[in-house]
Amino acid sequence: MARTASLSGFPEWLPEERLVELHVLDTLRKTFELHGFSSIETRAVETVGQLLRKGEIDKEVYGLSRLQDDDADPASAATAKTDPNALALHFDLTVPFARYVVENAGYLAFPFRRYQIQKVWRGERPQEGRAREFTQADIDIVGDGTLPFRYDVEIALVIAEALSALPIPDFLLRINNRKLAEGFYTGIGLTDTAGVLRSIDKLEKIGSDKVAELLKTELGATEEQARAALALASIRTPDTGFVEQVRALGVSNDLLEEGLSELEQVISAAVQRAPGKVVADLSIARGLDYYTGTVVETVLVGHEQLGSICSGGRYDALASKGNRTFPGVGLSIGVTRLVSRILSQDLAKASRSVPTAVLVALNADESWGAAQDVAAQLRTRGIATEVAAKAEKFGKQIKFADRRGIPFVWFTDDDGKHQVKDIRSGEQVDADPATWTPADEDLHVTVSRA
Repeated sequence: MARTASLSGFPEWLPEERLVELHVLDTLRKTFELHGFSSIETRAVETVGQLLRKGEIDKEVYGLSRLQDDDADPASAATAKTDPNALALHFDLTVPFARYVVENAGYLAFPFRRYQIQKVWRGERPQEGRAREFTQADIDIVGDGTLPFRYDVEIALVIAEALSALPIPDFLLRINNRKLAEGFYTGIGLTDTAGVLRSIDKLEKIGSDKVAELLKTELGATEEQARAALALASIRTPDTGFVEQVRALGVSNDLLEEGLSELEQVISAAVQRAPGKVVADLSIARGLDYYTGTVVETVLVGHEQLGSICSGGRYDALASKGNRTFPGVGLSIGVTRLVSRILSQDLAKASRSVPTAVLVALNADESWGAAQDVAAQLRTRGIATEVAAKAEKFGKQIKFADRRGIPFVWFTDDDGKHQVKDIRSGEQVDADPATWTPADEDLHVTVSRA
């Protein structure tokens, strides 16, 4: 069970909890690398001007300043909000990645496949699934000038594979296309398509009646236009059946048709390669301004109240340098949100609380050097080993190993004979430190579904 953090919004894990988190991170890393994604890390700090390119998120950004500067200039905090060159902690990994691509374009081979696993900071109200400091795991594919649409399909399938390998409940990728939505809104006469998307993005939080009211009062929509926008958002199918449902609404627009075709390709491939993991959900809007095509949100089935555990989409103009543009598509997994739910619901557990497999016991304090030699032999073969701190009674040393979660205790008598004891079963056998190896399930910590 995850503990309550002493500083709200900044979670810390106990050792056995951290092992679960490391398992999640290692699983994601291995899956991403199997698909040819290269790891990068960007700095934690960006300029305010760079961060605010993403949209209306200034209330979520943590500014960075020295205490001495603030004391010397009481207005410095206010200045940071308006100074585009002021520094702030990054609140996601996509905007820093866009800057990274532009600055390093001459050194990268395109399409560039990147994964990035780092901490981010966001000024949200802390609650389960929402922290102020948390870890994200992102994958993106970025092109130079153009990026074939097939990568939208591929990235959804990679994420489905990665999530399937984690000790989590069943999940569902809910996929839409911004071109489809924007073309539809334009076709019914709503010109502020970005505003409509931001309103539709609130549908699950405030309900259809309040969204309809927003569309009418803030965007000037008629009752008929509001009903049409909500009718589009109500379409959800596990296959490509959404195409006919959209066309049945009677709206004609070229951008709408382009979005329909793109979404149909994603869903068609997913139905074949990741059956049951993807739905077309035309309520998904992703209110952030830079998305231009495919958009994705992912929920855990039966845990929908947790919110999206993985989101993202296509962006055609987030990164540019003069006349050169770098279109991309990417998805971001909320690792801390996932791990918090795994721990709070006891969905998975580590096989032991420490990496150590063997504790080498001491007959006497003078035997510490010989014990270190035994430990070194075991470590050369990948067996995590500790040496007891002092020569207490063997019963106390065994109890220490048990408290630590160490499964084996190694003994060496005065004649140089070695034995190893499995303190779980009580079995003790002769052993040679040059050849003995525990069973595969005891060699390393494993994490399994509860």
